[in-house]
Amino acid sequence: MNRRELFALRPKFAPPDSGREVMRKRCFPNVPLVTHEGRHVRFYDDLLKDKIVVLNLMYADCNGTCPLVTSNLVRARKILEQRTKQDIFFYSLTIKPNEDTPARLKEYAAMHHAGGKNWFFLTGKARDLELLRVKLGWNDSNPIKDRQDKALHSGLLRYGNEPLSQWSSIQGSADPEWIAEEITFVIPGVARPVA
Repeated sequence: MNRRELFALRPKFAPPDSGREVMRKRCFPNVPLVTHEGRHVRFYDDLLKDKIVVLNLMYADCNGTCPLVTSNLVRARKILEQRTKQDIFFYSLTIKPNEDTPARLKEYAAMHHAGGKNWFFLTGKARDLELLRVKLGWNDSNPIKDRQDKALHSGLLRYGNEPLSQWSSIQGSADPEWIAEEITFVIPGVARPVA
């Protein structure tokens, strides 16, 4: 057998997935969700794909970190609007979907002067939101205990540039200026203030 014939007989393998595809498969389940405006969306196809995003966990009757993080995101968003014309999408995912209806999330958004263009508060089936929480890396040190007590949720923000597969996180209680500065690292071409 010559070399060409041997080459034709070798097993055929699929080409390796791109970094973006690996991230999609590993971290971004395409679960159905509902926005605070009552619109039905898919997590990856409608919210993440081809976008720069900021993600956080929250629930409407939270008296702890949620109001602080939401307030910081409102302020960081204003700073980002001054620094870039790039669309940045904010998604606040409830960890109490059985209580947080779209109407309740809409009230929460209005109370905090959040929402509006490119910011959605999201609810859905409890199992889908729990899957997102885990896949996005909001795992707790004691998963069984912490998953039962929804008050023990993270104030951590996840942000990223989905098409470039650039992802990071920052504490939501950080200074809004610092939050905005960190988010700009996944936005190509943004001028940063000189320290």
